[in-house]
Amino acid sequence: MTNWDDHRFFLAVARKASVKKAAELLEVNRSTILRRITAFEEKLGVRLFERLPNGYFTTAAGDEMMATAQKMEAVANEVDRRIAGRDTRLSGTIRISLAGALGSYVLMPDLAAFSHAHPDIKLEIVSKYDMPDLARREADVAVHISNDPPDDLIGRRIVKVARAAYIGSKYLHRISTKDPAAALNWIGWSLDPSSPQWVEDSDFPDIPVGTIITDPYATIQALEAGLGMSILPCYLGDSEPGICRAPAGNLQWQTDLWVLTHKDLRNTARIRKFTSFISDAIIRHRNLLEGNCERQLSMHPA
Repeated sequence: MTNWDDHRFFLAVARKASVKKAAELLEVNRSTILRRITAFEEKLGVRLFERLPNGYFTTAAGDEMMATAQKMEAVANEVDRRIAGRDTRLSGTIRISLAGALGSYVLMPDLAAFSHAHPDIKLEIVSKYDMPDLARREADVAVHISNDPPDDLIGRRIVKVARAAYIGSKYLHRISTKDPAAALNWIGWSLDPSSPQWVEDSDFPDIPVGTIITDPYATIQALEAGLGMSILPCYLGDSEPGICRAPAGNLQWQTDLWVLTHKDLRNTARIRKFTSFISDAIIRHRNLLEGNCERQLSMHPA
């Protein structure tokens, strides 16, 4: 008899190529993953994975099983979504995916207000930059920055999110006083900084990329310390007292901010309540998000 749970464990290991990462994904311990995969292989009479020092990789039989398991997953997720879509209660769990630091810098007070107003609705908040797969229930609602969201999702484009070049007061003072050690460098966020398009599109296309920092909070600390300058979302840069936009302060990019859900969940009462609430909250933050709250720094060193 086909058991969806067997296929669910198989898919987790196949996608992550790691028992440890699969266990983290499914929120079980490592021994459970090993036991379930071994039992599944014994039941089928084939090896689904090659156990190599650098990970678990599917065999030919595993590749065939992958196609079957993905079809089962799609059916199971569709059933789950349709059942959830008929839920008319203002209770239950909403899994929310938020773009990067948008939650902690802008929307956290609004999320708290929603939670207080609807205590029977539990929020699960996941902060990530990549768009989640709502068809696989990685999230119920995505509040994400994108100019090209997936076609299978429904929702609203709420505002634009602007970015600009930011610099710290220490660096600004050194430049203004023509300190010979004040050669400008970008702080990049990509591990492959060769000819980055964002540099070419900036007000400073001839400045090289120096330090690479992939964490936005560490980037802010680096700017405050005078390490260089960097492109930041304005909701980050204009909220930090120790940094300001690098002269001339022009906006670099503007990207759409969406509130999205899967079409099968659009009639779920708690989803409709939340998406309406958070959309209104985002509109209230429009000036910050669209870069209309620029501040100036003193030219004196901090």
